[in-house]
Amino acid sequence: MATTSGRRLNRVTVLFFSLLALGFLIATFDVRSDGDSVANVMREGTQSILTPLQKGVDWVASPAIAFVDGVANLAGLRDETERLQDRVRELEAEARDIGAIEEQVVQLELIAGVEAPEELPTVTARIYASGPTAFDNVRYIDKGANHGIVVGQAVVDEDGLIGRVDLVSANDARIRLITSPIVSVGVRVQSTNETGVVSGRGDGPLRLEMFRATQGINEGDLVVTDGSRFPPGIVVGTVVETADAEVGFVLRSSVDPAARLSQIDLVKVIIGWSALDADLQDGVVDSSTTTTAPLTTTTLEGG
Repeated sequence: MATTSGRRLNRVTVLFFSLLALGFLIATFDVRSDGDSVANVMREGTQSILTPLQKGVDWVASPAIAFVDGVANLAGLRDETERLQDRVRELEAEARDIGAIEEQVVQLELIAGVEAPEELPTVTARIYASGPTAFDNVRYIDKGANHGIVVGQAVVDEDGLIGRVDLVSANDARIRLITSPIVSVGVRVQSTNETGVVSGRGDGPLRLEMFRATQGINEGDLVVTDGSRFPPGIVVGTVVETADAEVGFVLRSSVDPAARLSQIDLVKVIIGWSALDADLQDGVVDSSTTTTAPLTTTTLEGG
């Protein structure tokens, strides 16, 4: 019985408070209904009840929505970053190509400005290969007999003497560098007019020997070809070590090549002068210097 009475009391209490809340709402609507329609009053009342709930939902949902938007934006940013990185790589490749072209233009301008001694005719050629090893001291050019090149001709660039042609085919030729031990060049020290011979050592400075020197040489003196086996006046290099002349002794020193032999690209072959010209001046004819042969055959090995 007590339990039944408690349940009835609870129901009465709930009904009482429900009626009280309903009365409060009706009173609110009555107060706000002055000049307003019932629909407006109901709308405002509903909004008053739901606004706090909506704010709470927004407070909870906004971070989640922002997180989802951030994830979507992150994926888009990753794609955009990859696209920009690809574009940067493309631009870097283009810049390298432009740099290479600019360097080629510079080299062409430099080699175009090279004038052979006595206005001798020349052929411009490009180095396209080196020897099998660094000890070979040879380079291969893309011009040959069809362009007027023969064995023995001098090869120069904008800095000075490179070497001489020692093998020729129709459209190719081989250059023996002045650093080769089998190449010797008759030279003249420009400051003293004394003559001598420089020869290669395989690498580094050239060996200078002056057999009849009456004056010493100084570091930095310019050395040029004397016109014996090469056209006269071509820059060979500069004296590295000061040396004094002594009667009855050979003056010996070293010469740094003027040409940057490790960096040569474009060269000029002086086709208006060959070793045969010098031999004829001396009354000697060496038939080996006029041979034209494929690059697989050695035609001239002497200096």
